[in-house]
Amino acid sequence: MTNASTSNMAVSGETKSTINPDEAAHFGALAADWWDPKGSSAMLHRLNPVRLGYIREAINRHFGVDAAHLRPLTGKRALDVGCGAGLVCEPLARMGAKVTGLDAAPENIAAAAAHAEPQRLDIDYRNVGIEAFGESGFDLVTSLEVIEHVDDPDGFVTGLAHALADDGLMVLSTPNRTTMSKLMLVDLAEMTGRIPKGTHHHDQFFTPGELEALLGEAGLKVIDTTGLSYSPSHGFSLSDNLALNYLMTVVKQQ
Repeated sequence: MTNASTSNMAVSGETKSTINPDEAAHFGALAADWWDPKGSSAMLHRLNPVRLGYIREAINRHFGVDAAHLRPLTGKRALDVGCGAGLVCEPLARMGAKVTGLDAAPENIAAAAAHAEPQRLDIDYRNVGIEAFGESGFDLVTSLEVIEHVDDPDGFVTGLAHALADDGLMVLSTPNRTTMSKLMLVDLAEMTGRIPKGTHHHDQFFTPGELEALLGEAGLKVIDTTGLSYSPSHGFSLSDNLALNYLMTVVKQQ
């Protein structure tokens, strides 16, 4: 359950890639199946409405938008880093944003563009790392289920911070590194076939404290952390329990 992607990071005049080639290849191989709600990304399709609900509430609060407004991002620029085949980019475009989506796997970018075209959604999809992409000033930056797949998390977070406007909003999500997440997202998920084998590596997960520290070093501040819980009968839901997975609302330090 991921939107896998990463970026390139410029360090001391040299370009250091945070892209894990094995991860990019893994998710690129799933590209053709990404939009099938009963396929290999079925769990992601069940998770996505809950994530989008959290993002919409964060948008309402941050930009002072009425909850009834159908296009709360009109006139704003949004960037989804690790966009996969566009499961987040498309709803952001429908909310009125001028959307750019980045992904490490060219297969994902092709699938995303092919899905958006017949719907006349003008989304700028690019197979490029975020720092090689180089643009900044985005009102909204999202990166969901991505940081646990990168080789250089510090560089990746620095890239996200660079892309965000000074008064912008960022939303992240990632699995917590707990016994429960190992059982649910790795062992049981792969054993039952709900998530393709090799999707998650428990030692690459971040605790909320670890991720908040990384964000702080990049000049970012966490203003909300909300858990994502799962039950076989009710699916995913927002929760105070952070043991499985969590979402963060982030802004720049002032």
